[in-house]
Amino acid sequence: MSLSRVKDVISGHDGLPRFPAPPDLSGKSRPDRAMRITELLADKYLRVLTAYDYNPEIAGHNPDTAMTMVVTTREVVATDENVVRLRFESADGSAIPQWHPGSHLDFHLPSGLRRQYSLCGDPADRTGYSVAVRRIPDGGGGSIEMHALQPGEHVTVRGPRNGFPFVGEGSALFVAGGIGITPIIAMVRAARELGMDWYFVYSGRSRESMPFLDEIATWDPERVFVRPDDEFGLPTTADLLGRAPVGGAVYCCGPTPMLDAVRRGFRDTPSTALHFERFGAPPVIDGKEFEVQLVNSGQVLTVPADESALDVIKKTLPGVGYSCQQGFCGTCRVKVLAGKPDHRERRLTDTEQETEMLICVSRSDGGRLVLDL
Repeated sequence: MSLSRVKDVISGHDGLPRFPAPPDLSGKSRPDRAMRITELLADKYLRVLTAYDYNPEIAGHNPDTAMTMVVTTREVVATDENVVRLRFESADGSAIPQWHPGSHLDFHLPSGLRRQYSLCGDPADRTGYSVAVRRIPDGGGGSIEMHALQPGEHVTVRGPRNGFPFVGEGSALFVAGGIGITPIIAMVRAARELGMDWYFVYSGRSRESMPFLDEIATWDPERVFVRPDDEFGLPTTADLLGRAPVGGAVYCCGPTPMLDAVRRGFRDTPSTALHFERFGAPPVIDGKEFEVQLVNSGQVLTVPADESALDVIKKTLPGVGYSCQQGFCGTCRVKVLAGKPDHRERRLTDTEQETEMLICVSRSDGGRLVLDL
């Protein structure tokens, strides 16, 4: 998201160098006065914090903590029967960790697959999470396994995490394509409750394939445009962004062609912020061909300029772990035994990047990479 008018919704390391304070007029070193004041304030702040006992409820939930949850309901929410809504509650009956619109859960499925699904329920409901999943027969198998879950079955989840945050102020245009409705519907509900100025465009192949239409039909029709492709044709950029608010934000989740159209057209809108989430792997930008060697077999694979290392490796090792394909979940983390990666992710720390990489998005910084696979 390098558009000059787009707010960057992903935070990272600043990478700025640190410089010592200059010497005084006599050449002697001197402390940085601003830093000294900062130290004093920090010391006072820490004294206040340590005066009270640690309270994990206040500290918050660690999203990396595994939780065992049970399926409590399974409901078909699209008339073509290819989308089901699943509700999960804590196996021990405890309150679930809080979440905000745009959040997702990491599901660790019985087969070993790990998949992320956006939360589409009520954030105020601390008794359970809801996700909606479209069945994709020729996908990676995760959606089929999710569809097979029945009430009473247990599953391990981690999260919630939020890489698609909703800012509950100002005006906003929400754009959803197909199953991209799942994070967007929670955002629109929140915008309605907050009294924001909002507009919603919902696109899909047909009404039969589009979940949640019954609920959406109860919303203000002046603020909603439901446009199935079989009735209106494929959406144009004007169809998607025609109601982008002056000085407001655009939130978009959907298939890659939709995201590409929104990103291209956003420059010509009067809005000032673009937030989006994609379904699968992003296209490779400025890629160069390189080689990876799998240390367990010694096999050397060539990664083309327009493919990821994961794309190539999973053809040889179908069981290699992966999930989001966007560089944030960490499932495809691999140790690098030789070579220097070109890190293109937002997950690993600087120290971790010295010996590991995420093969779904990161590449080689030159030369062959030897991987612990």
